[in-house]
Amino acid sequence: MGDRSDDELARAAASGDAQALDELLARHVDRVHGVCARVLRDPQDALDATQNALIAIARGIDRFDGRAAFTTWMYRVATNAALDEGRRSSRRPTPVDELPNAVDGRSGTEATVSASIDVHAALAQLPDEFRVAVVLRDLEDLDYAEIAAILDIPPGTVRSRIARGRTALAAILTDRSAGNSDPVTERPIG
Repeated sequence: MGDRSDDELARAAASGDAQALDELLARHVDRVHGVCARVLRDPQDALDATQNALIAIARGIDRFDGRAAFTTWMYRVATNAALDEGRRSSRRPTPVDELPNAVDGRSGTEATVSASIDVHAALAQLPDEFRVAVVLRDLEDLDYAEIAAILDIPPGTVRSRIARGRTALAAILTDRSAGNSDPVTERPIG
């Protein structure tokens, strides 16, 4: 059964095949979580969004019409779940912990982990429209047409959001490496 395509599994799941649905969700749970984790600022919110996305996929599989690839539809559902969870979590009070400053002389692994933390923290500072576009392009490696379909916006808007998001991300990371603790308040984004 593992040799069926996503579209075949989706059609089977839409017709009530629970095993096909399980296989489809298991095949893509990491991708769904990856999108949610990169779009959201908090790991717990990402887990909540992942769960909501998987539930939405399971409940809405009969609405998948096959006009686009299953993964395009799935990314749209995951992105919407992450954005919804982000809006819900923004209304909840959350404690803020500062990241420790980088230490010179770190090992390669420590430097890589630190750089990853810096990028994740910088992504969290971008407005949703830029963060989502950059995550889908640069971290999920989707092409512009797929992102346009997922976000339901023109490809030119996708290009603009990615360019503006990358520019803002570079500015945040540059300011962070220069020792500024809150570059967003010093440089307007958008």
